[in-house]
Amino acid sequence: MRKISLLLIAATIFTSCSAHKSSISSKKAYNNNKIIQKKNKAAIAAYKSFTSLEYIERFKAIAIQEMNQYGIPASITLAQGLFESGSGNSELAKIANNHFGIKCGSNWTGESYYKDDDNVNDCFRVYNNPEESFRDHSEFLKKKNYARLFELDKNDFKGWAYGLKAAGYATNPKYPQLLLNIIEKYSLDQYDRPEGEVQKIKREDRVLADINNNIGNPQADSISKISPDNKIYTVKQGDTLYNISKRFGINVDELKALNNMADNGLKIGQKLVVAK
Repeated sequence: MRKISLLLIAATIFTSCSAHKSSISSKKAYNNNKIIQKKNKAAIAAYKSFTSLEYIERFKAIAIQEMNQYGIPASITLAQGLFESGSGNSELAKIANNHFGIKCGSNWTGESYYKDDDNVNDCFRVYNNPEESFRDHSEFLKKKNYARLFELDKNDFKGWAYGLKAAGYATNPKYPQLLLNIIEKYSLDQYDRPEGEVQKIKREDRVLADINNNIGNPQADSISKISPDNKIYTVKQGDTLYNISKRFGINVDELKALNNMADNGLKIGQKLVVAK
């Protein structure tokens, strides 16, 4: 009996410690995020939202530079940036300058930002500016499991789209087609040209022309705003953004971007777009 009692006491203490540990982890994540937000307060306040076309214009030169140095198609980098960051308007992009949803991993020594994704309080990398995020994205793809992608031609964006999913970059089964849809919609493959050639593209190209034609007009081209009506979910009691995102195979940021949500608040009966 004494042995059983001791075991019960030990189990109680272990359970209590585990709960306490979990509580501390959540508190630590909250406090950490507050520090990051305070540190970047001025930049966050001054942050200008992008349309998809503006995002392409802003970051196409960086994507080309990364392609020339690392061999990753510029179209793939831009499509991933557009999708993962909601055209640069996601929480991670605004607060952490993280445009590709790259998580901390065991080797990350920089600052971190915590948010729900595949797990509660997943750890994401924080960068000083978007350029650092693009460079780290290139470095990230140098991991062994992505090695076969670099055997593809720089113009083979389709091979890269399917290869990224096969190598484990994303859990969404539709990830390759999502990237390809973005590339085709914005003709991003025009930037997958031999080194130096893209610099010769005239400023009256299609993307820039679209931007100029729409200056001062409401922009409805953002990838986060185009979804068919038959892919709507009605919020029910007990729903959270996290469990809804898991149900439909997307992450929380994607779900918020699709519905232009500024926070995680939900209302029973609210209609949510859950697929592109």
